[in-house]
Amino acid sequence: MANGKEFVCTECGATFYRWSGRCPNCERWDTLQERAGRRAPGAPRVAPAEPPARLADIDLGEMQRVSAGMAELDRVLGGGLLLGSSVLLGGAPGIGKSTLLLQAAGKMATRDVSCLYVSCEESLGQVKMRADRIGLEASELAVSAETSLEGALALLETARPRVAVVDSIQRIAAEGIESPPGSLRQVLAGATALTDVCKRQGCALLMVGHVTKKGAIAGPRSLEHLVDTVLYLESEKFQSLRVLRAEKNRFGTINEIGVFQMSPEGLREVTNPSALFLAERNAEASGSIVAATMEGTRALLVEIQALVGPGSYGTPERKVSGVDYRRFSMMLSVLERRAELKLAGCDAFVNVAGGIRVFEPAADLPLVMALASSFLDSPFPEKTVAVGEVGLGGEVRSVGQVEKRLKEAAKLGFVNAIIPPGNAGAAASSFPGRIRPVADIRAAIQLLGR
Repeated sequence: MANGKEFVCTECGATFYRWSGRCPNCERWDTLQERAGRRAPGAPRVAPAEPPARLADIDLGEMQRVSAGMAELDRVLGGGLLLGSSVLLGGAPGIGKSTLLLQAAGKMATRDVSCLYVSCEESLGQVKMRADRIGLEASELAVSAETSLEGALALLETARPRVAVVDSIQRIAAEGIESPPGSLRQVLAGATALTDVCKRQGCALLMVGHVTKKGAIAGPRSLEHLVDTVLYLESEKFQSLRVLRAEKNRFGTINEIGVFQMSPEGLREVTNPSALFLAERNAEASGSIVAATMEGTRALLVEIQALVGPGSYGTPERKVSGVDYRRFSMMLSVLERRAELKLAGCDAFVNVAGGIRVFEPAADLPLVMALASSFLDSPFPEKTVAVGEVGLGGEVRSVGQVEKRLKEAAKLGFVNAIIPPGNAGAAASSFPGRIRPVADIRAAIQLLGR
């Protein structure tokens, strides 16, 4: 449609040529916004600014990483900030997104890395108060409260920093766009312009993005496609623990996590998360077992707790926290059918201590064992760790990276490992304690109380 108009949904990004009060794609109300139409097919094209280059002639000399000064943040980014890349950080309000990026920018500035922090939501006085609280009162970090896109671009052109932080992209507004800040057109225009300038200058760009009620970054999904890396800062309600997770990373692994703890002095890095998660565990209680899980390249030991008892009402109550509910329901059915445990009329509750979330199939065996331990009121031996995937037939299947998992368990003093038979050979060289291979869930439950 030449010189026409398009209407784009701010929720799902679908495009239409006619306005409607309700998006036909996602069925949300009042989400269609007008924008200029695309170039018509067959219209004259503009000649490219630069001719294509051969891969053999491309110089990677400027593609280098800069440490953020925080080992946990560097881990999630894949080894540090890649100059010229763009990073989008999302998270619930008040979870610590601004604190994390201000700490990182301040630490980089102390190492003579030129940084620019553009605070679009707070005044310079408010940024100074936060910086004083987290120990950056003497930092050389350059700070601006610019909210205009044109002004922010001018700052980047003038200062030419190696790292730029924009907090947040929803508050940046371009003067030539009539839509309010945070709208589809403003967010896309701001993110596109800032990303283009930073890539051209070889500057690493960090942007904060607001999230919706469902926890996703507000705005169209095209915003996440636009950047190189998407990070989420997560936390359970009333927990001081913060987990930084990579959902997308063009220059590193995804599902990598960094662990922080919120304190009055800002976010503190947790260098040994497994010890923190297990610090207050009661090893003598039934329904409790330690699972060896993997988050990216990091092995984590977490406590899976279960409480099973007679149902008080006609329909048994089932609640889970930290595990997938569908996986939990499937494991209950496997226990009922393959191990002949009468769980159909029982209330069942599962929790992963510390507010961490475990969704990998390797946590199936610990989950099954915790449920059986609580139902039979029989604890497992102290210093026991478990890992394994459970099939619908009740069989225990092999998992990956068992050596890393058991090395982490050995470091924390565990002496018993319940694992699939297929992993027994690899585990023998990495775990000095007693290895107990179990072929099915019946064999695992027989270890109760030993």
